[in-house]
Amino acid sequence: MNAPEEARWPSPAHAWGMVSLLFLAGVFSVIDRGVLAIVVDPVRHDIGIGDEQIALLQGLAFGLFYAIMGMPMGLLADRISRKRLVATGIGLWSLATIASGLAQGFGSLFAARLLVGLGEAALGPCAISLIADLFPPERRGRPISLYMMGQGLANGLAITLTGLVLTHAAQGAFADLPLLASLAPWRIAFVLFGAGGIGVAAAMALLTHEPERKGAAIPSSAKGVAGKAELHWLWTNRATTVPLYLAFAICFTAAYGAGAWTPTLLLRGHGVSPAFLGTWLGPFAMAFSATGPLLGGFLIDRAVRQGRTRARYTILTLAPLCAIPSALAVLAPDPRLAAVLIASSNAVFACVGTVMFATLQTLVPANMRGSAISLTLVLNTLLGATLGPLLVATLTERLFANPAMVGWSIALVVVPCVLTASALYALAGRARS
Repeated sequence: MNAPEEARWPSPAHAWGMVSLLFLAGVFSVIDRGVLAIVVDPVRHDIGIGDEQIALLQGLAFGLFYAIMGMPMGLLADRISRKRLVATGIGLWSLATIASGLAQGFGSLFAARLLVGLGEAALGPCAISLIADLFPPERRGRPISLYMMGQGLANGLAITLTGLVLTHAAQGAFADLPLLASLAPWRIAFVLFGAGGIGVAAAMALLTHEPERKGAAIPSSAKGVAGKAELHWLWTNRATTVPLYLAFAICFTAAYGAGAWTPTLLLRGHGVSPAFLGTWLGPFAMAFSATGPLLGGFLIDRAVRQGRTRARYTILTLAPLCAIPSALAVLAPDPRLAAVLIASSNAVFACVGTVMFATLQTLVPANMRGSAISLTLVLNTLLGATLGPLLVATLTERLFANPAMVGWSIALVVVPCVLTASALYALAGRARS
């Protein structure tokens, strides 16, 4: 009985090979979207734009297509070859990253960042689906964790690698390379990271094959009805779902707002070099990014094993408050302490995300778990990724009218956001009691 079923699963070598490529794709996706936050001032000076335009490039330009295309990409992943869709997405966002490094003005850079968001919208819907068809249910935990861990670690890796590229480029390390010699250091970083992604896309297209889809399929005639049922369920349970989803979006408004500008806080406020970001902020960010999901999973698993199911709302209520010290990094007298405080927020927001997703999987009916997660990503992108960076930039330019005050702008955005998110999570937990 077991032999035929076992034979249907891909070989471990192929399965783990594809997971490794998905891991690398996740790493490059975060690096390619996050590198702009580390080269804010060189980009501003080179193409003649202000902080508000930088914020639009960090938020709206990337988030517009990423949010709008998220759901269609999920539907497409259920109908065509996922490995081809992922390879195409990686190739598209990698070429767009290279184009970002070659852009000569705000318009061309905005268009390139739109295409980065469009390409990256293909990765999330496909990756977990592929893993589910590569491994039997009892062996999916490790590959899914590896994929998710890559994206967490990539935040710090982006800082470290970008710092190294900028440092070596300034020292003339690329002066003998014909395609890179004439480019400014920040442009070289974009081109190199985009080229790396193209290599991952080629490997995905040429070295892997689409695994057989396993499990029961939803009848095509039921898809429209399922969408109406999901909206009806969310509205019926709005006392819980509305504050829960709003809390997540507002919490990640703080996360995106701080993440987009904290490297600039260190560069402007403490006068550190890009090499300092690579030496201090990058490694600590990676360490905290790896700790956050593990901590969140441990806390919620322990609570459920002990029968304290409402503890998940307690965790969600308290966890955002732990980001306040990071938000006040502007007060740190030493850049090393500021870097550690800034990096610590990676653990906080990763913990919130882990517990939020686990809570939704328990809260919603089994046949709408995927759409429940998709809705968080759409709101997270439309509100968090778009509004967070823009709020910080607007305060810096219009309230303080001083680029050096960006740290105070971060504090004025993050602290109210995490307090509001905490209150909304408490409200959602009270509605479930």
